Amino acid sequence: MNVSASVSGDEKAGDVKANDGSGERLRRWRLVLGAEGGDGTGCVLTGRDASMDGALGALYGGRDAGRSGGSPAGRSAGLGASAPSVARWLGDIRTYFPSSVVQVMQRDAIERLGLSALLLEPEMLEAVEADVHLVGTLLSLNKAMPETTRETARVVVRKVVEDLEKRLATRTRATLTGALDRSARVSRPRHRDIDWDRTIRANLKNYLPEYGTVVPERLVGYGRASQSVKKDVVLCIDQSGSMAASVVYASVFGAVLASMRAINTRLVVFDTAVVDLTDELDDPVDVLFGTQLGGGTDINRALAYCQSQITRPADTVVVLISDLYEGGIRDEMLKRVAAMKASGVQFVALLALSDEGAPAYDREHAAALAALGAPAFACTPDLFPEVMAAALEKRPLPIPDMSSH
Repeated sequence: MNVSASVSGDEKAGDVKANDGSGERLRRWRLVLGAEGGDGTGCVLTGRDASMDGALGALYGGRDAGRSGGSPAGRSAGLGASAPSVARWLGDIRTYFPSSVVQVMQRDAIERLGLSALLLEPEMLEAVEADVHLVGTLLSLNKAMPETTRETARVVVRKVVEDLEKRLATRTRATLTGALDRSARVSRPRHRDIDWDRTIRANLKNYLPEYGTVVPERLVGYGRASQSVKKDVVLCIDQSGSMAASVVYASVFGAVLASMRAINTRLVVFDTAVVDLTDELDDPVDVLFGTQLGGGTDINRALAYCQSQITRPADTVVVLISDLYEGGIRDEMLKRVAAMKASGVQFVALLALSDEGAPAYDREHAAALAALGAPAFACTPDLFPEVMAAALEKRPLPIPDMSSH
């Protein structure tokens, strides 16, 4: 377990000190095993160690954890059902553990102890450590939020989104600008569009010393696309509950792409219905609050809508982000993908756009897409700019190795 591993390596946590390594190892094992499993260590925790153990026990202490009435000792402390006890616990874990571990524990608390309802209270939202997964949980609760909580939730979501944009935007723009510049060069430019430096370098082998000149056998042009939209990109995002992190990242990337004048970006989300959120792309927070996580899946209907919006197939990239569990018409879905590819559309299928790797996905549908020349694979946010650059330049995609999944 990630949390236990972090605890076992925390050199600053203990009040129990030993003169040799064996005592410290016992202390670490006691923290990992908890009171119920750690009796055999003979190690008694005091002070900060005891408090840390209580925070872990409230979450991981067995069937009574998280309910009032559990044993008051060790790992059966529980969180109870009240907001004050949870708020204290959230403060404790932020004191004892690094941010990455706090985020894991918060996710586990929401999943194991059913604390989602407490996130509808503004004071609770102010106490949590915000991350992509918390944003996904808030979005799933969006329709149930009282108005007093909604503004606090937007503040939490905006903080996460802005942090992601800082991390991802610069590299994405640089990578895609380079790809667009390369794809814009033309071999038969008009005179005013000739890139003379590149043309001369490309024709040095044709230098005639007796005339002191280069014969420009091949002209290299800038292309005129830099003055207008070069490519159309359609992000088609499955908003089923399992895709929460992917929805968050895709919304951020959609906003980044929309900020590039050379790319005309459309963002579509779907479950059994299809919603076009393109008009909200100037603010990814508005995009996220326009989604409705959960529900069924009709990929065929979503692709039908995307297909109807394509006006320049040869200059269009469609990115489907879905685990491919299709509730619609499977054969029609595959026919649409085949038709788009036959018309010149670059089609990319991502099983996930997150840091977690490949989720559970429909392997039969993934194989069918691969047979059409549209391999489906999980993509990390850091890899996404390279995937998009390859699609824009119509070269093979940098597909990660998924053999371990």
